[in-house]
Amino acid sequence: MPDPKGFLTHGRQTAPRRPVPVRISDWREVYLPASDELLTAQASRCMDCGIPFCHDGCPLGNRIPDWNDLVRTGRYDAAAEQLYATNNFPEFTGRLCPAPCEAACVLGIASDAVTIKQVEQAIGDRASLAPLLPSLSTGRRVAVVGSGPAGLAAAQQLVRAGHAVTVFERDDAPGGLLRYGIPDFKLEKTVLEARLDQLRAEGVVFSCGVEVTDVAALRAEFDAVLLAVGALAGREVDTPGRQFSGVHQAMEHLVEANRWIAFGEQPAIDAAGKHVVIIGGGDTAADCLGVAHRQGAASVTQLDRYPVPPTSRDGERDPWPTWPWLLRDYAAHEEGGERAFGVAVSEFEGADGRVTGVRIDEVTVVDRVATPVPGTTRVLPADLVLLAIGFAGTDSPLGLAQGGRIPAADDWQTAVDGVFVAGDAHRGASLIVWAIAEGRAAASSIHSYLGAPGALPAPVSPASRALAV
Repeated sequence: MPDPKGFLTHGRQTAPRRPVPVRISDWREVYLPASDELLTAQASRCMDCGIPFCHDGCPLGNRIPDWNDLVRTGRYDAAAEQLYATNNFPEFTGRLCPAPCEAACVLGIASDAVTIKQVEQAIGDRASLAPLLPSLSTGRRVAVVGSGPAGLAAAQQLVRAGHAVTVFERDDAPGGLLRYGIPDFKLEKTVLEARLDQLRAEGVVFSCGVEVTDVAALRAEFDAVLLAVGALAGREVDTPGRQFSGVHQAMEHLVEANRWIAFGEQPAIDAAGKHVVIIGGGDTAADCLGVAHRQGAASVTQLDRYPVPPTSRDGERDPWPTWPWLLRDYAAHEEGGERAFGVAVSEFEGADGRVTGVRIDEVTVVDRVATPVPGTTRVLPADLVLLAIGFAGTDSPLGLAQGGRIPAADDWQTAVDGVFVAGDAHRGASLIVWAIAEGRAAASSIHSYLGAPGALPAPVSPASRALAV
């Protein structure tokens, strides 16, 4: 029985962050581990409400009230059992997901939502990673193309069901965006490696440095194929001056920074001593901001074409329990830099082939169309410009994409028999919880397609969408 007064006794509190001067001098995670006392208090705030809308806020259908109460009473092993029933990788989601479950928390209607993702991460960090081996072998072979969250979740579900699974990854090591797209200050790679070691122990084979270009040939070798290749093609701009050296896609910057930390490879795109302008206001932009600080940028300015969001939910625009448009301050914003809202770039200025500045105007935005406000033009100095304006779709050369996405039938199959798709390659760039949910659901369909006994969990369908008005 949950504590009926827990949310009255305790206010919302998250784990402390390491001091800014300390953390920007290294690449370790920003947050310190939450204490048992903090976790007990925060888990006790969960009301076990009659209708837990947090279940619908998260596409994984996590049993949030169940494991919150188990953490409240210190039963972390039992909490892990409940969490693993719906989520393969809580140590990832607890660090990286923006937590739509918290936006849908009933307590959030009149107070501050439960710190769901904090408790989730703590369960994942404390849980055993002992391999779970299948009791039988089906004799079926499955190829998974892509080793991001969708591919890893599907691979783990399938190998535990007794199938032989090989994961093909075009990079030199598995993990996808978890390895080369997410900075270490958000996800230290030791966390990723621990989970990969578990998958290997369970029987998953990783074949890295392999670019799959012929689906038919792969299908001829395997009984089923899952495409989980992500949506890594960055959205481009046709702004004058785009050709200048020093203007890059954000992901280029992040990948080089991650390889620098992992292998000591000197990045060609380095913010050290430079005036950096980041175009975009989302997670990727904040990641670039944190990287620029750690590389020693002279200045960093982040541009957002939309006006300053409200600090609390606008019930008319975004009624509970939908995901609200809010001003979100990431840890990187605490570390420095400037933010400019309601502005758009009209030109990249340059000299001798290199960018030297960004010409911007204040704008009004109606139906996503930005209109410059006369007389508001100004120029920001810029030696490095990073485009963090989203992703256009999958960049995998498989020939199945339509409009940047690979369509799927109701059973997650593509137009090719026995070839399935899941994650961002199907949905478009989205949240890690959606990637894991789609990977699990596609694995369930593959399991049925192969005629294996029993059924695997399928939390979403190809048509599933996030809570919206």
